[in-house]
Amino acid sequence: MAYTTIDKPSDYFNTVIYTGNGAAARGITGVGFQPDWVWVKDRSVGYPHITWDSVRTNKASLCTNTTAAEVTTTARTLTSFDSDGFTTPNVTGDIFNDSGTAFVSWNWKETATAGFDIVSFTGNGSARTISHSLSAIPKFMIIKKRSNASGWGTYHVAIGAGSDACPLNSTAVPEADTTFWNNTTPTSSVFSVGTNNTYNQNGETYICYLFADKQGYSKFGSHTGNGNADGTFVYTGFKPAFVMFKKTSATGNWFTLDNKRFSANGVFQGGGDQKYLHANTSNNDQGGYGNTDILSNGFKFRGSDGDLNGSGATYIYMAFAENPFVTSTGVPATAK
Repeated sequence: MAYTTIDKPSDYFNTVIYTGNGAAARGITGVGFQPDWVWVKDRSVGYPHITWDSVRTNKASLCTNTTAAEVTTTARTLTSFDSDGFTTPNVTGDIFNDSGTAFVSWNWKETATAGFDIVSFTGNGSARTISHSLSAIPKFMIIKKRSNASGWGTYHVAIGAGSDACPLNSTAVPEADTTFWNNTTPTSSVFSVGTNNTYNQNGETYICYLFADKQGYSKFGSHTGNGNADGTFVYTGFKPAFVMFKKTSATGNWFTLDNKRFSANGVFQGGGDQKYLHANTSNNDQGGYGNTDILSNGFKFRGSDGDLNGSGATYIYMAFAENPFVTSTGVPATAK
């Protein structure tokens, strides 16, 4: 099968950083496209991670670091998805536009071209398959019950369908249970869920985010730490714009980093101590773990902290590109 390199990843994923101004229904621009999944987190205050997607037409919010059901109040409902960004809920300030607070928003476009699909369904309590529109095999999936409290289930190709790949709201290790994904690897047209209530409880509503590998744009894999400052290098085939990774051999946080919180030369904007956000906690930017270099063809750890680069520890990751290492016409991208 021939694969086409995505030459301009920012058409499908982009990070925007902004400072809150306290206004209600504030338009956030600079995304470069109309997003279908928006994930917002303050960087300086311990507010929760807030997400919205365009498939849930009620524009309700979900929090990655909690088990809470979606929130449909005006104060938590996105006003709109716009041609160059989004408009925050119609409430003054709050956890996505508090005056003077630094924020980051991660934004994805739903399209098979970029290997991203969003599927909403109602559970029936029985093992089943559900159709998707990726036209490719999903390598990473995130599922959340919308209608009642429940953890965030995950599937990762490096873990397989016989386990979850660690709940997004938790530090837990993968749990072997065939009732999660019905012990069935997803295909290019369907994914499977079992009888577990987190994934398919009868009468409950669910949202599932599905991702496939796309050359020059997205990659989902695993790596092993080496426990020293000359840390493990992870090849992606592109310069990352966003990376989320988690230890799977022991408990650990879901770490996120992005290119917009770095300066042009790859050093964190806040200084020498690089900061990370944890998808599973409401913590602000956290330091003290050691640095991770963003390179032209992947990322490399520069510390021995066990959460990032423990000796012999295993990790899973998801990564999205700033630009490909080599474009579709064979032109090398600019190195770090």
